[in-house]
Amino acid sequence: MNFVIVTGLSGAGKSQTIRFLEDFGYFCIDNLPPALIPKFAEICYQTGGKIEKIAIVVDIRGREFFNDLFMALKSLQSMGYNYEILFLEAKDEILVKRYKETRRNHPLAHDGNIFEAIRKERLKLNEVKKQAKHIIDTSDLLPRQLREELERIFVSGENFESLVISVQSFGFKYGIPIDADIVFDVRFLPNPYYIEELKRFSGLEENIREYVLSSTEAKEFLEKVTDLFEFLIPNYIKEGKSRLVIAIGCTGGRHRSVVLASEVYKRLKDNGHTVLINHRDISKDVSGEVGK
Repeated sequence: MNFVIVTGLSGAGKSQTIRFLEDFGYFCIDNLPPALIPKFAEICYQTGGKIEKIAIVVDIRGREFFNDLFMALKSLQSMGYNYEILFLEAKDEILVKRYKETRRNHPLAHDGNIFEAIRKERLKLNEVKKQAKHIIDTSDLLPRQLREELERIFVSGENFESLVISVQSFGFKYGIPIDADIVFDVRFLPNPYYIEELKRFSGLEENIREYVLSSTEAKEFLEKVTDLFEFLIPNYIKEGKSRLVIAIGCTGGRHRSVVLASEVYKRLKDNGHTVLINHRDISKDVSGEVGK
């Protein structure tokens, strides 16, 4: 029997997750008091296989009942019942934005201070996060992408990679992305801006892609960074990192960085990693000054 305990930060997407799991055939319960989990598991096992897949959401909405979670998990282990924990999280600013959009109150924001409530919740959930088999950072995930990740884990049975990689192209003239973990400068490559018939196009178009990738330096750059990431990614995962932002910049963020970011994205995705892509500055200054 597949027994999944869904938990994580308020606003990180647990409600969406439970709906998706329900679509996948899971029997789902939201906000079950943890003390009832062992008894509920026992009932499910007694159905003789009629209930094969179960998902339960447990979080700090349970207030003082949440403190019973670790005792409940020990009971499951002593009873010989297998389970796995799915932990959902997101960046503080994303959680605040989601709460403002929905106009809901954070369960711990008794004084209206959402940032302080999130800080308290992170501390409270720190131990259960350490026990989680799957950790998904939903900061940059669209609902469709979250569903795809859940389907990979709980339907297809593929090996889950808890690290979500975001590849961004950008223009140095507009500043380095503040959330970047790794930054590459590709201004050493030939610049399509100085080719009259090319400069009005973007790196998403085939003529620019062919021009940029025709250089030996671009090909060598891609080989070296791909090799670097295949070394780094498993080590980041081992250390518990759940989000990696790779920023690739040229002068204006319209030509070279777009091509290279797109290629890095494709290679990482083809290698089975969870990857998102964003071309931050591709539409800025399309009149012509962007490529200088």
